[in-house]
Amino acid sequence: MSFIDPRDGDLEDDASSTSRHSLLGHASRMLLEISLPKLALAAVMLLVVPALFLGAVPKLVLWVTETAWHGVARFGVIIALVSFTLIAGIAVWRWGRTLFRVVERNFWALNAGLVQPLYTALREATRLALESAAPDRPLATTRRDAGLVAGVIIALLGAAVAWWAGPLPTLRVAAFGAGDLVGIALDAIRNGVWVIAVYLMVGAPAWSIAEALAGTPQDIGPPDIGEPRWRVAHLSDIHLVGDAFGFRLECGRDGPRGNERFDRVLELLEAEDAVQRLDVVLITGDITDAARNAEFIAFEEALARHPSLRDRILIIPGNHDVNIVDRANPSRLELPIAPGGPLRRLRFLSAMARLQGRRVRVVDHDSKRVGPTFDAWLAQDGRGETLARFMDDGGLRAGLAARATWNEAFPLIAPPPTPDGLGVVLLDSNAETHFSFTNALGILGMSQLRAAEAAMREWPQARWLVALHHHLVEYPRPGASLAERIGTALVNGHWVLRRLRRHARRIVVLHGHRHYDWMGRSGALRIISGPSPVMGALDHEARYFWLHALAPAADGGLVLLAPQRIEVPGHGPVTERG
Repeated sequence: MSFIDPRDGDLEDDASSTSRHSLLGHASRMLLEISLPKLALAAVMLLVVPALFLGAVPKLVLWVTETAWHGVARFGVIIALVSFTLIAGIAVWRWGRTLFRVVERNFWALNAGLVQPLYTALREATRLALESAAPDRPLATTRRDAGLVAGVIIALLGAAVAWWAGPLPTLRVAAFGAGDLVGIALDAIRNGVWVIAVYLMVGAPAWSIAEALAGTPQDIGPPDIGEPRWRVAHLSDIHLVGDAFGFRLECGRDGPRGNERFDRVLELLEAEDAVQRLDVVLITGDITDAARNAEFIAFEEALARHPSLRDRILIIPGNHDVNIVDRANPSRLELPIAPGGPLRRLRFLSAMARLQGRRVRVVDHDSKRVGPTFDAWLAQDGRGETLARFMDDGGLRAGLAARATWNEAFPLIAPPPTPDGLGVVLLDSNAETHFSFTNALGILGMSQLRAAEAAMREWPQARWLVALHHHLVEYPRPGASLAERIGTALVNGHWVLRRLRRHARRIVVLHGHRHYDWMGRSGALRIISGPSPVMGALDHEARYFWLHALAPAADGGLVLLAPQRIEVPGHGPVTERG
């Protein structure tokens, strides 16, 4: 007697399923299984070191300034001022950009690892309590009040940290001998604690006020009527697995087996394309379930079965493409110096090169000009060969270089085919994390977004799709569980939102990550969340995606017309899931 079909899986396939296990259950199991020595070391590298760096920078800058001033002051005040200004200018020109990027990276690392998760957890817990206590209360008011309460609580927490740390140490460095290094280091640590405390006291309330001022996103109004000039298929979160009957991390047995549903999506797209040509097929992240080689192979084999679409498909990375440390063990912690993170990123870079390397171009972050194709950029200075050697041999220095290459690669630009055509900006919105439990965090760096804005200015008459994986703000939806509310939006989403609003007339932002669809606006900025045509349904259940119709406006803007919903039917018999 056979009492179970192995194709239906078992409880081991549900190890990471958010539908089978609560957030508290996940956290409890991970706490029991995680390596505590590795956790301590990772905390030092990810929190203590950035705090120490931020605390030491003011002392170091002041010491260098005083040393340089005293060195030239003996030649007279005028000569000293001119010399000092010249030295300072050369230092800023030569090392200022690098130092700024290091400070920015450490600052956002502290945000991603400490402030943002704490703020989001408090805000969403407060929202959930308010929604339960007053279900008829307007969502916008509940969201605003919950954010303000969370900001005040964190500010008080910051004040307590500052009181515990004691008086702010002096920023001056009295001496810099070997015997003084311990005192300097301790002062830097206290300065770092003060940096965190002051940011908690000031940043969290400012964050909550910024949320309140930004307003609650609103559903988009009735679509315009007209003849589309461009047709765009928006897919997201297809979570391809590496075996025929594999289950996905987040849904386990409460989702489809294998990748047949993605094949059905491509078949439907081919049919639509045969009726009326599609201009772009955009997949906004989470192409794979855990960035394993077998999953990228599955993706490319699926595209090989539908070659007519290949030259219009564009992809960007999602958190599952770069931040899943261990598919089989969600409790595994990856040290920042481990090769896993760079390897996952380079697998995705390689997939992008094979799919769209000749169709997208890289932006130079220094000149803010659109440069060569992605393929040509990888060939320059032996970049591709260097990355291939790291993927074979590893190495700490090579891993750091690989991370730098990843950061330089974005944004990628698919230029408009005509001066007034439709272009696509491809962004990487993933924060670098080292623990699967926190894999969903998003950050969009200042340099990347400014480079994207500069690229759009090179085609002033063009319209643009701006693609990223993470949503800019949390959308107000009542009734969601706490696990579905925490830690998924961009850490610096309000800054990104403010920047993109400047271009709202001629852009539409498309993202994924949430697995459900939403079409709305924040101010004048149109935002489209793409549903997953795969996640959230059993094999026999249907899912769907959208074909968006767009047209040029007479004033040079971009018009959203009525979209077309494409249903992806289920397949196979209904089976009972235990």
